[in-house]
This record gives sequence, C-alpha cells and structure tokens, in this order.
Amino acid sequence: MENKKLIIAGGTGFIGQAICNYFGASNEIVVLTRQLPGQQNNAFGENRIRPAAVRNMRSVQWDGATVGDWSKEIEGAEMIINLAGKSVNCRYTKKNKREIFDSRTHSVQAIGQAIRQAVHPPKCWINAASATIYPHATDTARDESFVHFADDFSVQVCKLWEKTFYEQRTPFTRKIALRMAITLGAGGVMTPYFNLLKFGLGGRQGSGKQMYSWIHVTDTCRMIEWIAEHTDMEGTYNCVSPNAVTNEIFMRTLRRATGNKFGLPAYEWMLRIGAWLIGTEPELVLKSRWVLPTRILQSGFTFYYSDLDQAFAEIVAQTPRRRYHLF
Repeated sequence: MENKKLIIAGGTGFIGQAICNYFGASNEIVVLTRQLPGQQNNAFGENRIRPAAVRNMRSVQWDGATVGDWSKEIEGAEMIINLAGKSVNCRYTKKNKREIFDSRTHSVQAIGQAIRQAVHPPKCWINAASATIYPHATDTARDESFVHFADDFSVQVCKLWEKTFYEQRTPFTRKIALRMAITLGAGGVMTPYFNLLKFGLGGRQGSGKQMYSWIHVTDTCRMIEWIAEHTDMEGTYNCVSPNAVTNEIFMRTLRRATGNKFGLPAYEWMLRIGAWLIGTEPELVLKSRWVLPTRILQSGFTFYYSDLDQAFAEIVAQTPRRRYHLF
C-alpha cells in the first residue's frame, strides 16, 4: 500500500507504533491521541517510531468520545484503524470496569458518527477486538464460527465492544473487527517476559497447560494491509497465529531463544498474590486461549511467523542482551 492516508486512533502504544512503522514510510499517517505533546502513553514507556515513518506522520488530539475537529482528518482517508481502549492490565474495580467499557464503546460511537458525517468517508474501518471473547479451552480450538460465549467480565467487554461496532451505520465504509491475540514483538508484552527471564523466573506459569494464542506484530500489520487490499473482506477475523502452544512450551521456547538455561515456575497461588500486589488480574496469565485464524487463512493470507521459534528469533535479534540477561 502506497500514497494513501491512514488514520490510527489510539496509535501511541506498542501495536500502534508498529503500524506506523509498517505503513509510514510510503503513506500519510494521522494518529488520533488523547495525550498532550510530550506525554507518553505506551505502557512500557517505549517510543519505537522509525525516522522514515516520522516524516509522514502527525498527531491530532481527540477525546476518544466525541466528534470534534479531528473528524476532518478522516475525509478521503483510505482506512481508519481504531485501537483505542483502556488497558485491561489492571484490577477489575468498579471504576476500572466502567472505564474499560466506556473507552471502547465511546470511541467506536464517535468514529461511527464522524464517518456518517463525512463527505468522502474512509473505504475501510478496522476495529480492534479481542480473542479473549472465546472461552477457556484446553481440549478444542475455537474459530470465528464459535458463538457460545460465556458471560464473565472480560467476555462482556468483548461482546459489547463488537456489538457497538457493528451497530454503526456506515454504508460506504466496510467494517472489520480483528480479534487480537497476545501480540509479540521487540517491546510491548515481551518487556515483562524478558524481565522474568533476567531474574531466573522464566518457568511455566500456573499449571503451564493453558493454551497461549499469539501473533507476531509484523503479521498483524500484514493482515491489516491484506484486508485493506481485498475489498470483499468484511466481518470478524481472528488475528492470531495458526499455531498456539501451551504456556509451558511458550516459556521453554523463549528460554531457548534467549540462552537462559533455567527458569523457576510460578505456581497459581504465587500468581494470584503477585497480581494483587502489582494491581492486575491473574486471568491474564491463567486463562487458556486456543484460537484459530480460519477466516483469514481461507482468504489466502499466509503468515511470516507461524512458528514460535521464528518469531522469538526475530524479536531476540532486535533486543539488547541486557534486557533478558543480568550479565
């Protein structure tokens, strides 16, 4: 894709930065952000935007809830990608639950209204969703045909997020919901994993039998480009690698890739105490996510990183040794 205008809402985090790098060298990128100039919204304090992307990129403020001057930017855009939403990496207090819901539904409603008001609306709207919508599974993988969802908090968030998205009337803009799995790359979620390795804590977490669905961030970007270029694609797609692994295999493969010969396990009771101490929820580690990307494979898409060894080799090659080794 070249010489197009792309809008990225909530584009300052790890995935948003990766999208900017992937498309930014040959396209115009507008990032919609709630932060003021100079503020950092990346959960791990990292800025990985390459100079080639920065030249074609600019930030525009929005509040993530109402239509304002930012809506002028979507005129004539090729695509808008909405990644906005409060991180679920927190304790599920009443206040946090409300913010998690509102940050997702309000941003979707604002974008939907802006698209309806546009004279030249974007051709494609890709909205982030989550593979967490699928139930805890250790026996059978799930794909987009699965509809028997549970009703715990995380699933409630996913269902309302998608329902709000598909309720938006955008007759001239096709809509795609990407149910994203854990996204791997140099930065992002790999930062805490490398910290565990560094201090000898890179063993299995809980039983280690829970399935871990993942995707390399490069394949996330490639999937977005694929969908943009194939104009017959609409609806929901799982944004995951076809080869999920158990948590135990995930951690063993990571130790091998980084040259860490051992890693102490973290038992479930330890994870529950640790989650409470750092202000998060243990389900983020303990839930078994076994998801297949059936629809994107049926469209002809192929993955660069379908194998976890390949993915980790690329990530480790970009990461200084001091990030995952004490010495």
